[in-house]
Amino acid sequence: PLRIALAARDGVDDLQPADFTVEKVAFSAFYMSRLDWVLNRAGIRRLYVSGIVTNGGVASTVRDAHVRDFEVTVLADGCAAFDPRIHDEAIAGLRPVARIATIAEALEQLRAT
Repeated sequence: PLRIALAARDGVDDLQPADFTVEKVAFSAFYMSRLDWVLNRAGIRRLYVSGIVTNGGVASTVRDAHVRDFEVTVLADGCAAFDPRIHDEAIAGLRPVARIATIAEALEQLRAT
């Protein structure tokens, strides 16, 4: 299962997540799941994505989020592949559809909003 933490954006220190479980059945977390529905019902339009197999599940989920008009940020140092070169190539391939950031950069952005 895919765990989703939904949080208010009032301030990073004040985040109070609400957890939802969405069953993931394929590379993309959106494929044949309730993820799109849950995110839309919660009014979430910005996603921060991390995970294992950058060139597999991460890339598929990011592309599916993009075509659903989500604002997507991939946390490059929060992802991994079986080979660092494959990871780097997958991250480069996601640049047209997502913002690429480190975890520290994403936290800084969240603190600024």
